Amino acid sequence: MNKLELIGKEGRIASYRRSRHVIHPKQCILVFPGIKSRKEANKLIGRTVAWYSPTGKEIKGKVSRAHGNNGAVRAHFKERGLPGQAISEKIKIIK
Repeated sequence: MNKLELIGKEGRIASYRRSRHVIHPKQCILVFPGIKSRKEANKLIGRTVAWYSPTGKEIKGKVSRAHGNNGAVRAHFKERGLPGQAISEKIKIIK
């Protein structure tokens, strides 16, 4: 995949980053179709992603690193975290 093919690609928000006792609502795990390995997921690092709420608000985040070996990535949403209703919704690469 080249850089232009990634822009506009849609994925899903799988979950918040979490551990046994702590949930990080500003960090999410994202899954994109067609990306099946850590090597392919590393190509997404630095990309800007956006989630659009039902009211039309846009919340932007940045892909920070790969998560696991099966193509998932981790994204940080700085100003505010994603609400719980965003889990399993679509997210789009915008830059």
